[in-house]
Amino acid sequence: MNHITAIKSTAPPGFSTQPAAMTASRPIHQMLVPFSVAYLTAAFVTDLAYWRTAEVLWERFSVWLIAAGLIIAALAGIAAVIDLAFRKQRADWIRVFSFALAVLLSLLNVLVHSRDGYTAVVPTGLALSAMVVVVLMLTFSAGWALSHSTSGVRQ
Repeated sequence: MNHITAIKSTAPPGFSTQPAAMTASRPIHQMLVPFSVAYLTAAFVTDLAYWRTAEVLWERFSVWLIAAGLIIAALAGIAAVIDLAFRKQRADWIRVFSFALAVLLSLLNVLVHSRDGYTAVVPTGLALSAMVVVVLMLTFSAGWALSHSTSGVRQ
């Protein structure tokens, strides 16, 4: 007679069987901010492609990427307000104002991109996209959170 034995496996340290959606270890806005940064950075790349090729497709991509980045930034802002209201966190005001500056520059950039022709991107749209990327990279070089815990440890 053959006996089958079950092997008991142990989970590695720090592994949780609880679904990620149910763990409250990271603020929600911290998960949304990288998407906004990625969209706005990709818009700069498509602006560079449009500048080099003058292909209208790249200009359209830029408009859509900036719009998507603004939508996600708005959702991240709402999530940050909710995170600050219901968690024991304080706003990191330098990051908040820098992110707001990047969003305002992107809002202006999407309006510039809505113009017709080559001048919709070159040079004003390209310069605005570059400024947004510089502000975002300086702001989020050390992490994605717009807040930090009241214990003084950064998220």
